[in-house]
Amino acid sequence: MPKMKTNRSARKRFRLTATGKVRRNRAFLRHILTSKARKRKRRLRQPALVAATDVRRIKRLLLA
Repeated sequence: MPKMKTNRSARKRFRLTATGKVRRNRAFLRHILTSKARKRKRRLRQPALVAATDVRRIKRLLLA
């Protein structure tokens, strides 16, 4: 049986930390930025952790 392929779209969106947590980028930073506060835009630049309910599914896509 051939090897499983990593899902390439998931690989571009998520990264694993050294402890095995899954990091993601935040949404809402692409356009219409004039109506968003500077503080909000600054926080949106910081990565976030994936919700615990989704971690197993995303790891399966990354580590396949």
